[in-house]
Amino acid sequence: MKKTPFTDIHIALGAKMHEFAGYNMPIEYSGIIDEHMTVCNGVGVFDVSHMGEIWVKGPRALAFLQRVTSNDVAILPIGKAQYSCFINKEGGIIDDIIIYHYEPEKYMLVVNASNIEKDWNWCVENNEEFADLENASDKIGQLAIQGPKALETLQKLTKIDLTTIPYYSFTIGSMKGSGLENVIISNTGYTGAGGFEIYFYPEYGIDIWNAIFEAGAEFGIKPIGLGARDTLRLEMGYCLYGNDLDDTTTPLEAGLGWITKFIEDKNFIGRSVLEKQKVDGVTRKLCGFQLEERGIPRHGYDIVNAANEKIGVVTSGTMAPTTKAGIGLGYVKPGYAKLGSVIYIKIRDKKLQAQVVKPPFRKL
Repeated sequence: MKKTPFTDIHIALGAKMHEFAGYNMPIEYSGIIDEHMTVCNGVGVFDVSHMGEIWVKGPRALAFLQRVTSNDVAILPIGKAQYSCFINKEGGIIDDIIIYHYEPEKYMLVVNASNIEKDWNWCVENNEEFADLENASDKIGQLAIQGPKALETLQKLTKIDLTTIPYYSFTIGSMKGSGLENVIISNTGYTGAGGFEIYFYPEYGIDIWNAIFEAGAEFGIKPIGLGARDTLRLEMGYCLYGNDLDDTTTPLEAGLGWITKFIEDKNFIGRSVLEKQKVDGVTRKLCGFQLEERGIPRHGYDIVNAANEKIGVVTSGTMAPTTKAGIGLGYVKPGYAKLGSVIYIKIRDKKLQAQVVKPPFRKL
């Protein structure tokens, strides 16, 4: 298995480790619920160095991105980030990604760890514009510092006024413990609790980790594993690739029409398929639901109607740590996706009633 700059630290701290996307990653330390609440109420640190980064550079960079991604990259200013997707020729989602406009004619794509090779190959195969591509995934470390005390923690380590970085924006500067100037500090995250994601050269990782934990000691800072990362994102209704999104689900089915721009001169791969689907309508929709009975929905459980007819499937589910209710995401037939609709989750031999609701499930 591959290691991140922090794998030995996780093991030394007694984390429960497991393989994820080819990496030896921490699943939990003090327990998923404790870690989840730490992020909601204080500050926690996630090792997300397993994520992939692809540089797209040169005078043809924008033209390339306009063809291989669903969102409109042309409106993205330098210093801003954009949520988007790679779409295949059948309209399915190859991956959901974040695009950073780093400099003129230079962009960084952050891709899911399990899709690095697939995404890289897709970019290379479809680089008809001859943009300059670089897979820098092994050359960049990443930490996510999340929670209401994240800003106060990180502010101790940089002269940059972090309050001036809007949501989905970033800046480049120095940070104590890094020994270099070009750390990317991004006001993004996957928890809904606020905070930052930072990118740096891996050789500075240990020093940055130690500096962050020293700065956050007064706030009860803790390392957080992938288990709590999953419950935090699910309470917000954020999609997880491999569960809620895959090569067969389209952005229109997944409720991601807002990052799918059918604008003039943006002939992205898969556009014609999605335009047809927009006219004809989808046959399934991703929706959020909350159980009205005690139970825990899980990935793969059937969703049925009152007559016990299958109408869909659960793609993500858990017991919400903040509300203690069973929550989840799932694809259902469009007629059952309306807010307030009553659906049922098949858990073993039981049919538990649930209601279609609009995420987030967590009270912000």
